[in-house]
Amino acid sequence: MTTFLAIVLVVLMALVVYSLVRGIVAFLQSHRAEIDAGGERQKDMQLLQNRMMFNRIKYQALAIVVVALIMMIAR
Repeated sequence: MTTFLAIVLVVLMALVVYSLVRGIVAFLQSHRAEIDAGGERQKDMQLLQNRMMFNRIKYQALAIVVVALIMMIAR
């Protein structure tokens, strides 16, 4: 069971990093769109940025739950 939870934890950590990188890229693109007078594209990039940052928070919370479960099992 601990091995399974460790694998789930690694997957969640990878998802956190992926969401973080994708959110930063969207952030940089939204500023680039602003410089290029983007309008609608800028709004799309900002929505993507918000969605990725929310996903990051969600995956971090799930990772904390998995760590708590591992600690409870190890006790």
